Amino acid sequence: MTAERLQKILAQAGYGSRRACEDFIVAGRVRVNGRIAELGQKADPATDTITVDGEPIPATETLIYVALHKPRNVLSAVAKERGDNRPTVRDLVDAPGHLYPVGRLDFESEGLVLMTNDGDLANRLTHPRYGHEKEYRVLLAKRPDQEQLEAWRRGVVLEDGHRTAPVDVRYESSQGKGAWVRVVMREGRKRQIRETCQQLALPVVRIIRTRIGTLRLGSLKPRQWRYLTMTEVNELKSGEPLKKKNRR
Repeated sequence: MTAERLQKILAQAGYGSRRACEDFIVAGRVRVNGRIAELGQKADPATDTITVDGEPIPATETLIYVALHKPRNVLSAVAKERGDNRPTVRDLVDAPGHLYPVGRLDFESEGLVLMTNDGDLANRLTHPRYGHEKEYRVLLAKRPDQEQLEAWRRGVVLEDGHRTAPVDVRYESSQGKGAWVRVVMREGRKRQIRETCQQLALPVVRIIRTRIGTLRLGSLKPRQWRYLTMTEVNELKSGEPLKKKNRR
């Protein structure tokens, strides 16, 4: 086996996306042959001893892909801080391996979460340059007017000064005094939908993620999970649906 960058080796061993593994290296948690590793360093897991927090990395795991319907009030994390008793998405998935969520879905939001130990796929789905879409259904406490929808579509300046990228927002249906809207976006800043709606004076009642790239929530109920089919995995990796004739 040839030498590869450490973040790629760690991602393949199930420690998270490449960017998350870079953070491990920068924090000094990774050693190669007893020496603290540096960002950009290469190693060969067949001949070098690589440790994280003093523990040897495992052999490359069988790649696992899980779709979960995260309910409200569950953390999109694998581990939690000491004293935090809130459940995590990992608590809901009874599957082996170092699974971690790809991207985040905030504590109050619900819907589709992809969990995997495939660091390369996680990198493709979260890195801005690939621009994978995420789709949401959002229940607003009041019906948006055309001006608010147009502003949302163009992009909104948030409290921290960041201007959001253009998004596809469509009115779906009314519900009481409120309304359901469909939101498709390529950007993925933390709590972006909630903060955008705050700037537009549109109180949010619910946020449900229904799609990540080509993967859809489908009929999964809250707390339910399932393994992805190989067709779904290949679609995620290619970024587009395979032809129907290839489906089984």
